[in-house]
Amino acid sequence: MTPPNAPANQRESTTLPRLDRYGRQRLRWEVWIVLAITVGQSAVYSVLSLVRKLLAPVPLGSQQTQVNPSRDAQAVWDVVYQLLSVFFALALVALVVYLLWEPGGNALRRIGLDFTRLGGDVGRGILLAAVIGLPGLALYAVGRVLGITVAVVASPLDAAWYTVPLLLLSALRAGLTEEVIFIGYLFDRLRRLGWGDWTIILTTAALRGAYHAYQGIGAIVGNIVMGIVFGWCYRRWGRVMPLVIAHTVLDVVAFVGYPLAVALWPGVFAPVPTPTLTPTPTPTPAAAS
Repeated sequence: MTPPNAPANQRESTTLPRLDRYGRQRLRWEVWIVLAITVGQSAVYSVLSLVRKLLAPVPLGSQQTQVNPSRDAQAVWDVVYQLLSVFFALALVALVVYLLWEPGGNALRRIGLDFTRLGGDVGRGILLAAVIGLPGLALYAVGRVLGITVAVVASPLDAAWYTVPLLLLSALRAGLTEEVIFIGYLFDRLRRLGWGDWTIILTTAALRGAYHAYQGIGAIVGNIVMGIVFGWCYRRWGRVMPLVIAHTVLDVVAFVGYPLAVALWPGVFAPVPTPTLTPTPTPTPAAAS
């Protein structure tokens, strides 16, 4: 029996209405369509990018990819295109929230994407960012040494006046896109289809790993572990907000701190000496981080 003080999403998961055959079929189609236009699409491109890298004559460790590449040589158009990229990615997040909305209910409150517990959410988010970030950094360094992780150029080294604000928006976009869809949306829909929590956690973690496959084997492992931890936290807390905060903090540190990391540890973080950079294979809807 679920205790009365359990998170809202846990209480609802025990009282979900039974779906008839038509309802289950419709929900399956909805999930596949959402994945096809959001993180699932990005995961397919990401896996294909990894396959191409593995088949290339250049070793995986000698290749690199950009996460936040410039969109245009002219500053004004670069800003415009990057802002549009963020806008359309967040529009897909809004679509998913819209699909979760039900008459007489509040989808944002149901998945815990609100400000009702901001203090606790911020504290949990920062703690979770530290727990994930430090081992993740070590895993990336080990992956680079072993040659199973590509060099990830997290941000431009020749920063312009508008670079940092755009990086902050990019980090927020990644946090909202991944946590709202991987966690908030898929947990809700797959529970309604009768999936158990741990099946959902492991499945969404594997999908998160595929989503970041373009960065190499180390990134796949690291993001699967991150997906398991985040899924367990959502199952326990019933709130997406701490996960969004944690993810955004991780990406802000990675993006904004990248030039400093290159200066301090060039052997690990500096771009590899190749004539061109391979752009991130993740198309908008979302920039994998």
